Formats: sequence, structure tokens, C-alpha cells
Amino acid sequence: MIVPMQKYLFLVHHSEYTAFLEGLRQLGVLHVQQQEGERSSGLMDRLALQQQFQKVLKALEKREVDVEQRTATAEEGHSVAAEYDTLTDRLEPLLQERATVRKEFDILKPWGDFSIETVKKLEAAGLEVQFLVCPTKKYNPDWAKEYPVAHLRNLGANSYFAGITKAEAPVEIPGVEMIPDPKNGTVELQARQKELDNSIADINARLDRLAQVGIPALQAALRDLQDTTQLMSVIEHTRWEADEQLMLLEGYAPKPKKQEVEALCEQQGIPFLTEQPKPADQPPVLLKNSSFSRLFEPIAKLFALPSYGEMDLTPYFAPFFLLFFGFCLGDAGYGIVLLLGATVYKFRAAKDMKPTLTLVQFLGVATVLFGVLTGTVFGVNLLQDQFAWLGNIREIMLNSDQAFQLALILGVVQILFGLGVKAVNKSRQYGWMHGIAPVGWILLVLSLADIGLTKQLLPYSQYAAWAAVGLILLFSDPEGGLFSRLGSGAWALYGITGIFGDLLSYIRLFALGIASAILGLVVNDIGLQIKGSMEIVGPILFVVFLLVGHTANLLIASLGAFVHPMRLTFVEFYKNAGFEGGGKPYDPLRQQES
Repeated sequence: MIVPMQKYLFLVHHSEYTAFLEGLRQLGVLHVQQQEGERSSGLMDRLALQQQFQKVLKALEKREVDVEQRTATAEEGHSVAAEYDTLTDRLEPLLQERATVRKEFDILKPWGDFSIETVKKLEAAGLEVQFLVCPTKKYNPDWAKEYPVAHLRNLGANSYFAGITKAEAPVEIPGVEMIPDPKNGTVELQARQKELDNSIADINARLDRLAQVGIPALQAALRDLQDTTQLMSVIEHTRWEADEQLMLLEGYAPKPKKQEVEALCEQQGIPFLTEQPKPADQPPVLLKNSSFSRLFEPIAKLFALPSYGEMDLTPYFAPFFLLFFGFCLGDAGYGIVLLLGATVYKFRAAKDMKPTLTLVQFLGVATVLFGVLTGTVFGVNLLQDQFAWLGNIREIMLNSDQAFQLALILGVVQILFGLGVKAVNKSRQYGWMHGIAPVGWILLVLSLADIGLTKQLLPYSQYAAWAAVGLILLFSDPEGGLFSRLGSGAWALYGITGIFGDLLSYIRLFALGIASAILGLVVNDIGLQIKGSMEIVGPILFVVFLLVGHTANLLIASLGAFVHPMRLTFVEFYKNAGFEGGGKPYDPLRQQES
């Protein structure tokens, strides 16, 4: 559900404004409605500094060190950021130079160890050293007799050799490449690389130490900067009245917290007005759901928050998402792996990770249930004759045709449920007449299902179908005139093809479940072939292949089992439920948490 908000308008004297904002920040419940306007250069500088601190903190947190937990000041954090910038400014050119040195060394390495000083001495004596290379298949050993060259080695597809000639008579062999005269020898390059490695290691050690002792200080500085930036932003975007003597602040607070806000105003003597927010005000959205539905809120937020005036669909799509995931993965063995893996990891996971693991546990349970329902365990089909010993248990298992029908039934149920939610939602927002057209669609779908499939209520279902058409024609635009209503209704009836298209989308549940089962079966078959091909090593490779194959299948199938139910939720269900979205998140003025 969406927590109802109370709209506030505060009138504060400019001399008391900062203290009032500080009180609101400590309270941490008022979402400030900031006025539009350009940001000052001072605020932009603070925002840039905040981004810089976040970047430094993220970089230091990536270093694998044990952070010293200590109390630090914001001033220390500024020093940490400055030192980090100094060290990285020194590190970057060293890394670039080391890459260049390594590249030069890799080029000259085939000619062995030599010093550039030796080359220069030969040049001083009037001789020239040539570094030559050609494809091995083109190298002619007789060149050593015809030219003053010596073959050094074959490496890869090339032959490397060197020549020492008089400067005025260089060696010229057709098809042979002479590399440019090097500026350094391999001896100097190795020495320089060692120096660079030591310098880089020293800076990295200092960065590791900086991360150990500096992360708490940087976090403190970032919290302080975020607090001051938040206050500065609110002050700059507040309306000034009465020759800039009075500050007019607008904001929203959850109704359960209104007494706290009003108590603060009474304490500081701040006059205020309250009213119920209107849809045009675009109040912030704060979700409050049960412990089960709350697990699915991150999924809902991937699409959009509901607008303030409509219903939060999270509690309504959560059970369907669970069922759809289990249907798509559809293997009891994989479900057990998810359930046990999430349960074990939950004991050592961080607090903010535990809700996600709880969701994985629920998804694992749903997968086990659908795996049992379709008779699939690690790719093994329990409906085969060799599992007849399971007895009556197999009677609850579905074959392929039944699983296909179940996918369509779930689609019909969710579409009709979405239309029902739309009827309630529109009635709450705009009045009961706006909820009639969705009811007409529900009646039309059920009537057509009886006419075309079950034929149990004929001819009453035919009468109901015509009544449903009448409701859609007359109430698709309940505020318009007669011709406007009929036109809108006729256009809406054209959308019946969309409902059938939506229904066909649910076939993906069956398709993904079958694909997962087939891949598991293929893994088992290949594993058995490996086991039978080698008497001693075969069983070991059999186990290894099963572990690798089923792990890969579990990962791929889990991805599909997450993405496709999400697609059915955001496209088919949200569309039929009349979801509008566009809500902005509730973000109260508050102190940053430690």
C-alpha cells in the first residue's frame, strides 16, 4: 500500500530558518518540495566534491584490506581524499611508463640480453647493429655465409637474427624486416621495469594503508558533506516572501508522523498550514507492505513507482511472480539447491542482503512445488515407467499437454485479476462509473470463454457477452457525450485482440519450463555416455560433468525464470491493471546514517 501523506506549508523567519531545517533533519520525516531554479556555483562545487569523495571511497573499498573500525572526523576525510589524489596522480604515469617499457622489452626480447651502451660503443667504432626478423619458412641458413649476420632463435612463426656491419654498408636482404634502432637495450629495460615495479608497489602499499585507516574518515566526511549539501540545496530552492524576510517551505510527511512534525513546530514557534495533497501536487510515494510483499518491492521499483493516487500493485503481483518463477524453472532438484543455498548463506550474509536471500528461499520453494507438479528432478522425468514405484504420487503430476493448459489458465486468471484491480483502482480515483468498463471486460472474457470452450452456460453467456459489449461501449469514456462514449467504446473493443495476445504471452511459462527440463535431460544423457565410455575414470568424469552441466543449466534457467515473469508483470499485468506509474520516491530531509 501507499502511505498517505500530509501536505505542509511552513512560514519561517529567515533568522530561524537554518535552525528549523536542522530540527527537521534530526526528525527525518519531512519530504521537502523544492522549488525549481538554477543551482548556485557554491552548491555545484559541493555536489562535485561529493561525487569526488564517493569515487575515492568506492576505489578504496575495492582494495582487499581489513578496515580499522574507528571514530574519525570529517576533516580527516578531506585529508584522506587529498592524499589519495596525490598518490594516484603519481601512480598513473608510472603505470603508463611500465606498460610502455614492457611493450619495448617484448619487442626486443627475441634478440636476447644486450645493453644499449654496447650498441653505442659499436656505433662509435663505425659499426652498425641491425635487428632483423623474417618468417621462419623464408629464413635461409646460407645467409650467415653471404652476410655478416648471426641467427639467434626461432620464436613462434618468426626467425630472429642480428647483423653487425659498417655504417655505410648495411645488410639488405629481400623479405627481411629491420626494426628501428632501439633507444634502450633489454638490460636497461629490465632494470627500469624493476624500478617501476618497486615504485608502484610502494604506492599501492600506501594506498592499502590509506584504505585501512582512511575509509572511516572518508565516510564521515561524505556524510557531513551530504548533510550540508542537502541543507544548502533546500535553502537555495525555498521561496522568499516579504522582501526576503520570510521563507516559505513546502513539504510532505507521512500521516502517522504528523504529530512529530507539528510538535517540532510548536516547540520552535513556527506557523504552518496543512491540507490533503491533490494528485496535481505529485506527493512523494512511500510503500508500506507486509513482510512477504516487501520482498518484491525492489522488483516493482525496477519499472516505476506508482503515482500517489493509484494502488500499489506489489502485493497483487507478488504471488503470481512466485508461481511464474517456479513454473519457468520447474525442476524440484534446482529448487532444493536454491532453497538450501540461500538458507546456508543467510547465516553469514550482511543484514541488507538477507531480504534478497529470503526471496530466493521463497522462489526455491515455488520451484520445488512446480518440479513435483511436472515430475522433474535434476532433469529426470518421474513420469517414465521406471518410476512407477512412486504410486499415487504420480497422479498429481502433469504431462506436457496439461502443463501447457495450466500456463494458459494462469494467464487468464492474472489478466482477469488485473482487470478487477483496474476496476477498483479507477473507482477509487475517479468515481464508480470509471470502474464499469473493466468489469465489462471481465464479463466479456468469461462469456467468450464459455461460448468458445466450456459451453456450460449457453445461451446465458451469449446474453452476458452482449451486455458486456454494451458496458464497454457506454462506459469507456464515462465523462463524454453519447457519441464520444460510443466512439471511445468502439475503439476500446478493437483492443480485444490485445487481450488474446496477452494470453498467448503466458505460453512462455510452459516453454521455459520444458526447455529447462530438456537441457537437464541432455546433461544426464551425456554424463551417462561419459560414464560408460571409460571404466575407471568414467564415473569421476560423470560426477564432474553432472555438477558443471546442471550448474550451468541452473544459472541460465534461473535468469530466464526471473526475466520472463518480470516481463509478464510489467507488460501484461500492469497494462490490464491500468498501472500509470511515475511516482517520485519519498526522500525526507534527514541526517546521513553512520
